[in-house]
Amino acid sequence: MRWPGKFAFGQGAFGGFGTTTTTTAPAFSFSAPTNTGTGGLFGATQNKGFGFGTSFGTGTGTGLGSGLGTGLGFGGFGTQQQQTTLGSGLFSQPAQTPAQSNQLINTASALSAPTLLGDERDAILAKWNQLQAFWGTGKGYFNNNIAPVEFTQENPFCRFKAVGYSLMPNNKDEDGLVVLVFNRKEADIRSQQQQLVESLHKILGGNQTLTVNVEGVKTMPDDQTEVIIYVVERSPNGTSRRVPATTLYTHFEQANIKSSLQQLGVSLSMARTELSPAQVKQLLQNPPAGVDPIIWEQAKVDNPDPDKLIPVPMVGFKELLRRLKVQDQMTKQHQTRLDIISEDISELQKNQTTTMAKIAQYKRKLMALSHRTLQVLIKQEIQRKSGYAIQADEEQLRVQLDTIQCELNAPTQFKGRLNELMSQIRMQNHFGAVRAEERYYIDADLLREIKQHLKQQQEGLSHLISIIKDDLEDIKLIEHGLNESIPIRGGVFS
Repeated sequence: MRWPGKFAFGQGAFGGFGTTTTTTAPAFSFSAPTNTGTGGLFGATQNKGFGFGTSFGTGTGTGLGSGLGTGLGFGGFGTQQQQTTLGSGLFSQPAQTPAQSNQLINTASALSAPTLLGDERDAILAKWNQLQAFWGTGKGYFNNNIAPVEFTQENPFCRFKAVGYSLMPNNKDEDGLVVLVFNRKEADIRSQQQQLVESLHKILGGNQTLTVNVEGVKTMPDDQTEVIIYVVERSPNGTSRRVPATTLYTHFEQANIKSSLQQLGVSLSMARTELSPAQVKQLLQNPPAGVDPIIWEQAKVDNPDPDKLIPVPMVGFKELLRRLKVQDQMTKQHQTRLDIISEDISELQKNQTTTMAKIAQYKRKLMALSHRTLQVLIKQEIQRKSGYAIQADEEQLRVQLDTIQCELNAPTQFKGRLNELMSQIRMQNHFGAVRAEERYYIDADLLREIKQHLKQQQEGLSHLISIIKDDLEDIKLIEHGLNESIPIRGGVFS
């Protein structure tokens, strides 16, 4: 995570570009239009501000209607083109209304020139209001006749803001992936996965042409679990296809369906779909509310991978803590995956060792079979050539073999050299064994510790010698004093 500029988060958590309000027909019908408000670009309800939930974004904006009746017999999953409208989400910059203008004027008055008390205490009040604005909490009183200004962390003067980066999803709408976040532990979800699938199928109307499938289950912080599902629709002619993610998400956002999901423990649902280039461009052009445009531009410049990552503003310590928990969770998952890979590698290494041993065994067996085959061929050739005179090529081969045998048996040739080498090897092995018994080796770390210990002993002895010298000098002084005092005493008594 990079912190461009100063410590300044940006607005929003990780779950949707604003809040979304949906009003739909109560019945399960994808052909009935669904009116999705413009409160969030990705329709991530329950999460205020920017963010990507647990997996960057979900959703549908205005115009993700249905009218999908020309599908594969589902009566709703058709092929009508989906449109996504960038509504008044976090990155959109709506025109200022008179109320917003008054709010801005009141904020400026509270921070610079309050007229509440009419004396020098107003300057102290202005500083206090500035401190509250920097912190992002409290109320700014500035006039007796006007209500105080409510300072939130989204105000442009809040200092606790930063910009991080999140991975953009690369899933197509045709993949049909929808994320459901459950307020339950992963172990409970996995143990009751079949019951969960059946419950979701009932929520979808119990249509026999639909099949709910679980793509993956992942642990999240605060004992939450992310479940990725998709729905497959089968037609009477045997073909099947996945229901688009935006269509499935729109159905889940209906009031009656959403309440049923909440009874199952679902706290958030989102469609995992990629952003179009136009959406990414619009998101990057307009800085989020409360984020300095300079910081936002610097965050875009510092983006380590603009093709895969997108800047994410974060406001306040709670959002920073939430992101830290998510990163810790991902680190644990990566470590778990690395442990699994390490175990697989160890198993493969064992298999490789076993395979290499079997290969060596098979090579020896092949060599033995080759020798036996050669002996059979020799005997067969002898029987075939029995009764025939030696031919010219056989005689020539016999002469060559005799010559090679003589060279090998010659004292000064190969045999003598081989005997000499064998003798040297035996002598080296003998002397090496004797030296190995008499030689001692010390580990480098142990040798370093021994040197350090001896150095400390030497320093201790030096210090002790200096103390003894000082004591001897003191004893000499005492003796000298005693020698001088004895004559004086003798003179007095005499």
